[in-house]
Order: sequence, then C-alpha cells, then structure tokens
Amino acid sequence: MCDQDHFEDDLKEYTAGGAVSRRDFGALTLGAGMAFILPRAADAVAVTESEVKIKTADGTCDAYFVHPASGAAAGVIMWPDILGLRPAFRQMGKRLAESGYSVLVVNPFYRTKPAPVVPDGAKFSDPAIRNAVMPLAGTLNAATNVTDATAYVSFLDSQAAVDKKKKIGTMGYCMSGPFTMRAAAAVPDRVGAGASFHGGGLVTKNPDSPHLLAPKMKAQFLFAIADNDDKRDPDAKTILKDTFAAAKVPAEIEVYPAAHGWCPPDMETHNQEQAERAWSRMLVLFGKALA
Repeated sequence: MCDQDHFEDDLKEYTAGGAVSRRDFGALTLGAGMAFILPRAADAVAVTESEVKIKTADGTCDAYFVHPASGAAAGVIMWPDILGLRPAFRQMGKRLAESGYSVLVVNPFYRTKPAPVVPDGAKFSDPAIRNAVMPLAGTLNAATNVTDATAYVSFLDSQAAVDKKKKIGTMGYCMSGPFTMRAAAAVPDRVGAGASFHGGGLVTKNPDSPHLLAPKMKAQFLFAIADNDDKRDPDAKTILKDTFAAAKVPAEIEVYPAAHGWCPPDMETHNQEQAERAWSRMLVLFGKALA
C-alpha cells in the first residue's frame, strides 16, 4: 500500500531545495515532455522492443518488453514508481536490456488505467498529478503485488528471449521497493536478485511488513536508501540489516547522499552521479546473482 505521509514528506523535499530546484528542473524540460538522456550501457547490445499484454488474476497488464535481439538472457521485472510506466522507465528498461537482460517494465496500475497514467513531464509536486496518482497507488497492496509478480514471472518464463536456466531479477522504485521483496518471497525458486531504490515502506510496524518476508526469500538484495528517507526513519536500515542477516539472505544496504526519487531521470530530485552509482551496484548484483 502507498504511504500518504511518506509521499507528502517527499513533496516537501522536492519543493524545499532538493537535488534540483524548481527553476533548474524547468530548464530540463522540452515542450510538454522531458529532455533526458541516459548513458548507454558499456558494450551495449542490439535490442528488440515490443508492447505486450500479460494475463493476471485481475485482468490484463500492459507492459513494455525489451531484450537482446539475439539469444536468451536472464529476465528482469522492473516496477515503476508512483508516476507509472512512462518514457523515463522505458529508457531505463532499454538501457538494462542493452546490458544483456530481458526486461519487462510493467504498468502497476493496469487494473484501473492503461499506461501512461500521467502526461509527459508530469511532476509529483504538482497537486493535480498527486491527486491523480495517489488513488491509483491506493488500489495496490501486498496481495496484488504477489499475484502480479507470479504472473510476470510466468510471462518471462514463457518467452524465448528469457533463459530459464538463469534466475530472474526484480527492481523497484519508491512505492515499488516493497514489490521487489514480495516478488522474491512469492516465487523464491525463480527470483534470484532484488533491487530497491529509495523504496518506501520497506519496514513498517504492520504484520505484513515487507522486511518480515526475508526468511522466505532466496534472492540477494540491494537496498539503495535516500538520505532524507534515512533521516526520517533512521532505524529502518538497521532493522533491514538485522532481519536479512538473521535469515541468511545476502543484502547490500546503503544510504546514498541524495534525496528521495533521485534515480529516475525525469524526477525533480534526480541526482545523476548517485543514480549512476546505484545503477552500477545493481549491475554488479545482477551479474553475480543472475548468472
């Protein structure tokens, strides 16, 4: 479930001098869309892109599937943040595919609305955008995360472009950080690596808190935590470390000197240096755990 207080706190960071000011961010926009270019992967391979439909327990999910043009590769599920499947995440998915992975970038809100759910250049700090996406996030919960993850793993395993001998990776941003953990616990024999970038609600006091799923996982994890999120809840990282250590599940847990939302290139708080650092750590993890 999306945490209203968490996002309201993030909004204050966006508008009170985060990594990018409102004026500087405006200079990065081009017309109605975003002017952002991600660095190409080193030794990038040619890729094939397609729009796909995936049958789930609750309907049909629209998604973007991109993979190396030849051969089979390890599959990866990419869950977007609260602004959903959009150009920035297509770019991120394509970039990962160019590094040799078969990447499925999903529309988390397919039950309610096909992607895109926001216009190009949308900002979470805009009250109209926030009021549009918060109800969408509110339709998701632990149960929907599990049924969706199971469907996405099944889809990947049915594709010729996916090497079924290799484990599947899962990665999420902000609201979808917990989704990666639930996916790893739901399909432990297939999910071998998970990465959460400025994930929200990883550790809660609820009985279904994502961190409590660690004993059910077989995946190695990366938790890249935003500095302001850590200041807001400094105990979360310690709880994560202790829980994963007790479950004997390898996990790299680090606080990055960047504000919440720093990874997607179209976010107001995007920090390229730290985004590249987090991306490189993910590639190391996937290279090791999905081989």
